Amino acid sequence: MPSKRLMGVFAFVDFCMLAAGVILIVFSEIWRMPNLMINFTLSNEMLTGGLVMGIFFLATVVLSIGAVVQKNHVTTGFVLLNWMLIADAIVVLVAGTIVWFFTLQERAHYAEVYASLTRETRIEIQDKFSCCGYFGQNDSVEIGGSFCTSQEFVDNLTVPNNTDAGRCVAPLTKFTDFTLNNIFTTMYGFMAIVVALFLASMCVIQRRQEEERFKKIDAKRGGRGFV
Repeated sequence: MPSKRLMGVFAFVDFCMLAAGVILIVFSEIWRMPNLMINFTLSNEMLTGGLVMGIFFLATVVLSIGAVVQKNHVTTGFVLLNWMLIADAIVVLVAGTIVWFFTLQERAHYAEVYASLTRETRIEIQDKFSCCGYFGQNDSVEIGGSFCTSQEFVDNLTVPNNTDAGRCVAPLTKFTDFTLNNIFTTMYGFMAIVVALFLASMCVIQRRQEEERFKKIDAKRGGRGFV
């Protein structure tokens, strides 16, 4: 049987994997609820990706428990666990990179998102950030609400040669950049848990194989053990 210290490390990292899976699933569902800026920043595809990653993590934890309860000489469960962890690493890398890629083209991407919003939602954003439209002077500007009250006000607010002055692009992309950077950084942080559990699993496999080999040698010696 592997040492208590080794199994303690394995159990701790496994618990971290469980916590990460729960966090991913919970936030993937919470962020689907009505929230002006979160709904603007995160698409359903992003949230579904987080949900899938969380399910992968929980499936890994279940597999790890099955591997631990196997008899000492059986390591098949840990081998399957390691393959699952490789799949986890691929999912984390792909999902994190996709979110990171969005941070490279935020203005263009969220211009399309802003244009697809309803009139009421655009007015809510304009009132929240005290801005009118996204890029240009007449770019998705909605007259109404408490800030952009008239076309004359919009004309006086915006500066034709400055795409940020009086427009929503700057505050919106500031929020989306902060949110997306935190998300993909957290995702890449989960890679540390995946790698740590993989290494712990490899150590358990090696320890079990060593103990089984010593048992066979001991049996050949008549159970007398080593001097």
